[in-house]
Amino acid sequence: MNHGLHWIDFVILALYAAAMIALGWYYGRRQQSMDEYFTGGGRMNPLLIGVSLFATLFSTISYLAMPGEVLNHGPIVPLMQLLAIPFYYYIVGHLMAPMYMKHRATSAYALLESQLGLGARTTGAVMFVMLRLMWMSTLIFLASKAMLVMLGLDDQWLPVVTLATGSIAIFYASMGGLRAVVITDSIQFMLLFCGALMVIGMVTYDVGGLTWLPTRWNESWDEQPLFDIDPTVRVTVVGSVFYGVLWWVCTAGGDQTAIQRFMATKDAAAARRSFLVNSIAGGAVAVVLVLVGFALLAYYQADPSRLPADKTIAEHADELFPYFISNHLPVGLSGLVMCGMFAAAMSSIDSGINSITAVVTTDLVDRFRIKRLDDKSRVRFARWLALTIGLVVVLMSSFVIDHVPGNFLEQAKRTFGLLVTPMFLLFLFALFIPFATQGGAIVGAVVGFVASFVIAYWDLLTGLPTISFQWIFPVSLSAGAVAGCVWSVLQASTTRNMLK
Repeated sequence: MNHGLHWIDFVILALYAAAMIALGWYYGRRQQSMDEYFTGGGRMNPLLIGVSLFATLFSTISYLAMPGEVLNHGPIVPLMQLLAIPFYYYIVGHLMAPMYMKHRATSAYALLESQLGLGARTTGAVMFVMLRLMWMSTLIFLASKAMLVMLGLDDQWLPVVTLATGSIAIFYASMGGLRAVVITDSIQFMLLFCGALMVIGMVTYDVGGLTWLPTRWNESWDEQPLFDIDPTVRVTVVGSVFYGVLWWVCTAGGDQTAIQRFMATKDAAAARRSFLVNSIAGGAVAVVLVLVGFALLAYYQADPSRLPADKTIAEHADELFPYFISNHLPVGLSGLVMCGMFAAAMSSIDSGINSITAVVTTDLVDRFRIKRLDDKSRVRFARWLALTIGLVVVLMSSFVIDHVPGNFLEQAKRTFGLLVTPMFLLFLFALFIPFATQGGAIVGAVVGFVASFVIAYWDLLTGLPTISFQWIFPVSLSAGAVAGCVWSVLQASTTRNMLK
């Protein structure tokens, strides 16, 4: 029976929010330096760092989109992430993390200046700020849309809900620094994981066993072949594995949010262990959320009257997880699972705010400031900057992201997904291409962004069928790398000719 949220559920959510604010205030009183604020002193536990990294990059987008993907299209995309784990763990943990740990700094983009020049550093910093602003705006928007479903409200309440959703994470992230972020991320990960398990347990109890586990390909799912060169085929097995590998390599190799956590460990071995924890957590949660999708599909197909009025599984797959939480779980459990859903949002918001603040403070303000501030003044400035960034994100999520077309997954790829590869290209040129020039690296990043944008909005730009999101990273990476290498070679050749 559809009962909606009870006042007890709201009490549980309020207690959870109060606990997160208290943690931010507690750690905020202990901040004495920028190193402590941004990297936790550089000696944090690899287990906590690994869980925090996963919680940060997972977010509400995946928490809602994975079950929705399984409901509407099938389990290929999330399950193939398991096959991708050994590949991206080796590349990031054994090849990339040691390289970054040789250049310990608050901001990863300082490395770009030392290897290429100030222009590359500024380009990377600006791209990162743009990516994280869009990332946080998108996930607050999606979390708020889910809240509207759970409360039974229409879209006119979206600005109010986004403000309430974002304010808590903004407060404790701006006050407590990275240490508060990592501790709260670990708590939020447990809520996220347990919340999904509760849904599985409830469906299992309701149907009297594990009969909801599929024994064949559901007739409502898309055809998802092993491989296909047709770019309009939405999902393939090989494409899903390749996409997962490239996403993690590009994110861990170009995103301050990930690199900042490596810097919070004591050495390369600890950084590698933290990424291993992240990879294991990602695999476990992917399996659990696929099971959530299976359970919800069987639950609603067995009795379509349980669906929201005048809605189908295919048309509203992304909404069914939050709808189940608010209408089919027992009172009290709904509040706990709702905490898990918002934990996924806040774990990304807090880390995003902290990382943007680190980049803006280190790469832009401190780099170009003539008069240096003392440490306590810099911490105060960072806190006010974090608060300002949070308010910008809330405004963007309320009035911008809603105009991006597509479902949850498509909205994500058409916003922050455009800048994942271009940022990594800057580091690729800086660390792994000996003949690279600053101009070549910047050109490569710009070309990579243009390629991502064209693929993401191909249908809107041309009126032709949509190109699969799985092509965004390989095409963007290849186009940017070729363009950057060619530009570097031509620039070097021109310089030699001028010297002659």
